[in-house]
Amino acid sequence: MSTLTPGLRPSPVRPPVPAAPEPRAARFRLPPADRGVLWLYLLTRISLWITAHFARWLFPAQSGVREAAPVLAPFQRWDANHYLHIARDGYFPEGAGPWTSGWDNREAFFPGYPLLLRAVHTVVPDWTAAGLLISFVAGAVAVLALARIARAYLPEDAAGHRTAVLFLLSPCAVFLAAGYTEALFLAFALPAWLAAMRHRWALAAVLTTLGTAVRVSGLFLAAAIGLLFLLSARAGGGRRTWRSAGWTLLPALPPAAYSWYLHAHTGDWMAWKHAQERGWYRTFHPPWEAWANTWTGAFGGTQSTGYAFMFQAELAAMLVGLALVALLVRRRRWPEAVYVALSLWALGTSYWYTSVPRATLLWWPLWIGLAALSLRRPWFRTAYLCVVAPVTTLVALTFLTGRWAG
Repeated sequence: MSTLTPGLRPSPVRPPVPAAPEPRAARFRLPPADRGVLWLYLLTRISLWITAHFARWLFPAQSGVREAAPVLAPFQRWDANHYLHIARDGYFPEGAGPWTSGWDNREAFFPGYPLLLRAVHTVVPDWTAAGLLISFVAGAVAVLALARIARAYLPEDAAGHRTAVLFLLSPCAVFLAAGYTEALFLAFALPAWLAAMRHRWALAAVLTTLGTAVRVSGLFLAAAIGLLFLLSARAGGGRRTWRSAGWTLLPALPPAAYSWYLHAHTGDWMAWKHAQERGWYRTFHPPWEAWANTWTGAFGGTQSTGYAFMFQAELAAMLVGLALVALLVRRRRWPEAVYVALSLWALGTSYWYTSVPRATLLWWPLWIGLAALSLRRPWFRTAYLCVVAPVTTLVALTFLTGRWAG
């Protein structure tokens, strides 16, 4: 097409000049918001490592010692030792098992993390360092995905960064850096949720399947994503969406395979659950009995001050979880409510509560909700940090110095 001007010859419209190809390095460059979140993550890791370094000097295991503990010793505690033993020796070394006196009930732990730990150990000779490397990389993936989910939920530009701040400074954040499964699970769960939000059901199912290999919590995530799929399909997803329904069953494979493996060695299909019952009092009790038993431990004078404080923290975390579920139901966020409610049911039907504060790390709607509140009411961020900072420091020190369990 050409344009006509009086007294002038028509001039053809020139084709647009093609844009210069984007440099290959720029294609993989993270946007500024993501880079800011990762810098925040790195700074909090450095802060935690500094705390661990001084803790081994200031709080030795025995009084009167003249040398500090090894550099990585503060991180090799409790569950980290279970995962190390599984990765190094397997689940049933030399015929040992639940029938052996003094058995450590290691089959209570799902195999995903120990398998990855054994693989990383082939490159990193020190077992503790290998576990810390897994948590470091996985934590970076998790916090980046959390920030992106927050930006999808909240309209404010600072939503992702604010959510990351509240999450990384949360009371039990030390477990994201230790050789525990929280960071690895979130590295699968949060990208899975992000994929499900974008209706990429196959990717969401694969990532959730990896999550179920790490923790039983992956089944709760699978239920939430399954409900999100049904709601999306009913809202007009069409035949193409329903064709993806089979993917929602994939996350059941790792728990089923692990149960089959345990049955082959113990004759018990639910050996992992029975190991939890033997080792951590996770026998089924009605919720009111679990609350009463935990309350007695917290305020009944039956426990030492350290254990009583831990039980008080369990009660507080349970109340936070119940309030979160109520808020999610009120906002009609049904999939997120199902995920948190299933977690609370699993944790709240034992003899008494165990590990509920740690479970708050897995409740990403909590951190996004707190970020939304702090963005609407700026005073809340200051109040939150003033209250949480000493608690976070205290929890980190109790874990790093071997005093976590009372």
